[in-house]
Amino acid sequence: MCRSIKVLRRQDDPATTGEIEAAARQFVRKVSGYRTPSQRNSAAFEAAIEEVAAISRRLLEEVGAEVEEGPNRWTPGSGRARQPVAGA
Repeated sequence: MCRSIKVLRRQDDPATTGEIEAAARQFVRKVSGYRTPSQRNSAAFEAAIEEVAAISRRLLEEVGAEVEEGPNRWTPGSGRARQPVAGA
């Protein structure tokens, strides 16, 4: 496995739809070799992200992981959940 693949959620916490989408985007970028697709390939890139996210959500639900609507709670490269801003 490539060392640059990051874990995007903790096993004990519910996965959020934002985390699933972030993982799908990371996977499609890795497979395609492009961080950002060309204008010509943009539709195929986004369609692949949607498909991978749907399959990933189904996998998580079938293995008993809870999935909730919400944003990606992880900061890139930190491996830790974002801390809420006081007073926000």
